[in-house]
Amino acid sequence: MALVPQYILILFVVILVDYFSAIKIENSSGKLRKTYLVLSLISNISILCFFKYFNFFNQNISEVFSFIGINFEPYNLDIILPIGLSFHTFQSMSYTIEVYRGNQKAEKHLGYFSNYVLFFPQMVAGPIERYSTLGSELRTEHKPIYENFANGFRLILFGLFIKMVVADNIAPLVNSVYDSPQDYSSQNILISIFLFSFQIYADFFGYSTIAIGAASMLGVKIINNFNSPYLSKNIGEFWQRWHISLGTWFRDYLYIPLGGNKVGLPRWVINTLIVFLISGLWHGASWTFVMWGFLHGLMLVFERFIMLYVKVSKNFIIRILLTLKTFFVVSLIWVFFRAENFEKAKLIFHSLLYNGTNSNKELNYGCIFFFVFLLILSDVFFRKSRIDVWLSDKNIAFRWSVYSLLIFCMMALSGVENYPFIYFQF
Repeated sequence: MALVPQYILILFVVILVDYFSAIKIENSSGKLRKTYLVLSLISNISILCFFKYFNFFNQNISEVFSFIGINFEPYNLDIILPIGLSFHTFQSMSYTIEVYRGNQKAEKHLGYFSNYVLFFPQMVAGPIERYSTLGSELRTEHKPIYENFANGFRLILFGLFIKMVVADNIAPLVNSVYDSPQDYSSQNILISIFLFSFQIYADFFGYSTIAIGAASMLGVKIINNFNSPYLSKNIGEFWQRWHISLGTWFRDYLYIPLGGNKVGLPRWVINTLIVFLISGLWHGASWTFVMWGFLHGLMLVFERFIMLYVKVSKNFIIRILLTLKTFFVVSLIWVFFRAENFEKAKLIFHSLLYNGTNSNKELNYGCIFFFVFLLILSDVFFRKSRIDVWLSDKNIAFRWSVYSLLIFCMMALSGVENYPFIYFQF
């Protein structure tokens, strides 16, 4: 509302349509139930498409007409995407779908349902919650207790450190290379491609950790959205660990309805590519995002074919090599996610291959590799736990030493530039 006050009406429409649709679905039978579900889905998807994809589709239609020799001037709307709309609509749609499937009772209290859609810690960039978990948490009475505040504070502090010290120090290096890759050596470009992998992870993981911490202070538990994704041995495992709430949403509401694994191999390939193409488009109204999703789907298909004929050893060295391979592939695909357009992505890859040691500019990495090392170390250390749980068992002197160190790092080492959370744009 601080940005565009009228945009709050969009969320009110989403809430009211899905609130009444779910009640009607529960109280109806036969084709009428499906009618109310379709009404809910069309309403959500239409709102999302209008604000996020209208200009994108309009421009592409214009280019198609131009290609066949017809002059068509596109009409571009002067609108911006309401913050977090993609997350609001997906979270709300999951509720009506679960009511339709009979897995969820329709919420009769408008206030509780509104709070579910607009729960402030995760409303801007997720995690995307289900009503069966978050709804019951919001309905439960939570008394203010020290443990909740302590754990929430630890998570928020750690999340701010990851965002402000790691992600925001990487950002200017990555931005400078992506702005003018022709000015940097192949080595600098490759390092920057790797650094963006850590930047986007630290940025989004930092936000998710802050969201979990803010909810924890209220006594509300929300799901973990990441589980050390860069320690994955293959692309399939990566998507089980990266943006977990979005991955499970597409699995439950798109992949499985398309047939999931219970279809022949050709149909499975098509289903997988459809899911990843739509996932890419969900991230942004640009063909670079579509390509990013398509390449992930293609790699997933490729790896499954390889696994049909090659038995992978569980040797520790092999696992490390597979992890490095996955990180390398994911990092290269991230180029399409980060690049403004295909021309810039092409320039990045061209400069990577042909610039060699030629460089008009040099990057000052400073302590950035140390921060990246700390991020990797924390991922390895907390892969089966979480920092709030780990610190809760330590004595008071150790805990406050960690708090003080994190606060000092944020004060002394965070940048002065404003770098909004990357996933706020989705």
